[in-house]
Amino acid sequence: MKKLRTRDEFREGVFKRDNHKCVFCDLPAKDAHHILERRLFEDGGYYLDNGASVCEFHHLACEATDIDTDDVRKAAGITNIILPDHLYSDQRYDKWGNPILPNETRLRGELFHDESVQKILKPWLHIFTDRVKYPRTYHLPWSENMNKDDRMHKTTTQWNNMEVVITEKIDGENTTWYRDYTHARSIDSKNHPSRNRAKAIWSEISGEIPEGWRVVVENMFAVHSIKYDNLESYVYGLSIWNEKNICLSWDETTEWFQLLGIPQPKILYRGTFQESLIKTLYKQEDWDTCEGYVLRPTNEFSYAEFKKLVAKYVRKGHIQTTKHWMAGQAIEKNGLK
Repeated sequence: MKKLRTRDEFREGVFKRDNHKCVFCDLPAKDAHHILERRLFEDGGYYLDNGASVCEFHHLACEATDIDTDDVRKAAGITNIILPDHLYSDQRYDKWGNPILPNETRLRGELFHDESVQKILKPWLHIFTDRVKYPRTYHLPWSENMNKDDRMHKTTTQWNNMEVVITEKIDGENTTWYRDYTHARSIDSKNHPSRNRAKAIWSEISGEIPEGWRVVVENMFAVHSIKYDNLESYVYGLSIWNEKNICLSWDETTEWFQLLGIPQPKILYRGTFQESLIKTLYKQEDWDTCEGYVLRPTNEFSYAEFKKLVAKYVRKGHIQTTKHWMAGQAIEKNGLK
């Protein structure tokens, strides 16, 4: 079990484990280096297995990502990889939480645009792509259907006195559009017949997407767990992100999707966050053809704030097939109006 330490306990524990020597060169340890940046953790990340004793030279090299996080762990004899809850165990990350692809290029993580991170990563900025993986959406505390890899918000206080908008959660495939590229949740997602219609729509409007921006939609062409027969379109607009990785406000988002001719999911509620009221929403809809709902602020927010400010509710009994909807079976098409 992970044991969180205080800052002083972290430093003392890391130094003691490493015999007060740099794990790379045996010089006296000067710093207890966070293998993954503590700002990525909600609790500060002061875990023994997230630390390594380093001299001044090697501390700078680790911070600048000249030394890979896996190599830091190996030098310190660490086999237990500590990750923030919202990151994925099957993904490699650099010190600052930027995902590393198999070809060693990197995606822009939640701290990428931070001024201090930009400064320290300057020698490596040329290896970054502008592709961004859509973040993990945490469940609301009263969500009724969670899978083993899902995460849940422990509190709702972050939304107190905040205006939020809640939309129907539709059962499709998360898809991201750039001016020059499109992919599903996986950055290197392969071609598939179920994605052809979404790609055709993207090709018609891609020239309208500003450089460095991305448009996130739900591809509704194929039936997953819910069959739809009255869709307005085979893509529904979810969010729009600018070149600074800021999610546009709800009103700006709506204006953009109207200009692009893309519908959005049905709004179930807009107003000041009221937990007791929001909990009753599931009683007001036909849940046989609805997966749940998604909550977000009406104001703009950063990529780093997504994990805290966006949430979902999934109803009890939402069908989860034993096989992935795309695996070895014929595509069943949803129906348009």
